[in-house]
Amino acid sequence: MRQLLRSPALWTAAFAAVLALAFLGSRGIWDPDEGRYTNVALNMLDSGDWLNPRRNDEVGHWTKPPLTYWAIASSIAVFGTNPWAARLPAALSYLLCAWLAWRIAARLAPGSQQAAAIAYATMLFPFGASQLITTDYLLSAWITLAMWAFVQARFPQSPSAPTRHARKWIALMWIALALAFVTKGPAGLFPLPVVLLFDFLMPGRREHRVLQWSGLVLFALLALPWYLAVFHGNPGLFSYFVGDELVNRMTTTEFGRHAEWYGWIEIYVPTLVVGTLPWTPTLWRWARGLPAMVRPWWRDPQHRQRDAQWLLLALWLLLPLAVFCLARSRMPLYLLPLFVPIAVIVALQWAREGRGLPSWPKLLAWAFALLLAKAATAYWPTHKNAHAWAQAIVERAPAPIHEIVFVEDMARYGLHLELGRGTEIEKISLDALHEPRFNPEYDEPLAVELDEHEHGVVWVTKQDDWPTVQARIDSHGYRAIVLGTPFERRVLFRVEPRR
Repeated sequence: MRQLLRSPALWTAAFAAVLALAFLGSRGIWDPDEGRYTNVALNMLDSGDWLNPRRNDEVGHWTKPPLTYWAIASSIAVFGTNPWAARLPAALSYLLCAWLAWRIAARLAPGSQQAAAIAYATMLFPFGASQLITTDYLLSAWITLAMWAFVQARFPQSPSAPTRHARKWIALMWIALALAFVTKGPAGLFPLPVVLLFDFLMPGRREHRVLQWSGLVLFALLALPWYLAVFHGNPGLFSYFVGDELVNRMTTTEFGRHAEWYGWIEIYVPTLVVGTLPWTPTLWRWARGLPAMVRPWWRDPQHRQRDAQWLLLALWLLLPLAVFCLARSRMPLYLLPLFVPIAVIVALQWAREGRGLPSWPKLLAWAFALLLAKAATAYWPTHKNAHAWAQAIVERAPAPIHEIVFVEDMARYGLHLELGRGTEIEKISLDALHEPRFNPEYDEPLAVELDEHEHGVVWVTKQDDWPTVQARIDSHGYRAIVLGTPFERRVLFRVEPRR
């Protein structure tokens, strides 16, 4: 027992677990992203339909494959309808990535594994992202699992010992890629060019090649059934996925995600510089010495063989980064899967420089600062906090509340969780619009919503739009009754037929 308590693995795991789970549910759901993902997951639980993601009973939500929604819904089903349960899949993905950083570093450079796990767990960006409900952390976990399996297949425990069970490790890699594909579509396949280029650059023919029939069959059996089912049940969805969610997102300005030629500078440079704190100087020293390391690789296969671990890490980081920079849709979270190779690079760079892991007092001081910042977010004033919105609505509206309708305003989907399961959130327009079939901006026009004659509905609109909305409701034979004072420059009201 005493030896177990002194184990570096045990202390590292406990350290990372505290960072991941402490204060996880201390703040409410923040819209739009956290609210959107939890809303879809709760609709799965409410309806029992786990196949078709929906933002409400009438409208589907087809921007992402379903694995993140399944994870959130399962967590809520087990741990209850609360923000802690909704964020748990992201926190567990963060812990899995830290553990995989340990395992990858242990195989690439034995002795550096604790430093790699600690570096990952304490970097600002991975830590901060672990407190957000997003698809990107599950994606990072599956991609890292795929890369760990490839490392196990290609790097023996010792130079004299052959790699054991390489075929099984390659199979695990394809399973992980399938899970990534059901999490975020083609973005989950970015490890493939990395591992294929690595194999191409290494001398000698590789046994148990990456592109083998058994792996492709495994991938197809796990990754494709959901896509085939929803494409069959929703004609035209395949064209939407390929055209809008893949091609347009990557090549056009349609989504407004920093598509300018300099967009990668303003998004990815700060993410890498600030997000790798407090280990940014170590990463900079590696980057500064990279050209001298790469130069002998061009013509000397044996040099590539000797530096195989550095070659793999450089490809794993730089090849996807180049693709992200060239794509015209750029967001900080897209880089999240690259922070595991960054953590391993930091650990190997420390070993090469003869540095040890920073002292525990320094690590604990940094961890305390991270936890303090996490706790402080519960008190951060923001109009995106669905918990504050729920309190304001409950104070103004008589129970029960079955539906919240936003008129020409951003839908606060986080209210579905904060007000309880069964609460439907809708976004409507004043006029009938020609909306696309998949992922329209509005759910329906005002006239259709009024004709449904539903009870327990709270309506929300901007103060600036209130005279127009009130007049339009009146023109349809209804009257709008204000509920209390405005909240966040919005008028809350209910609607009843005019007698």
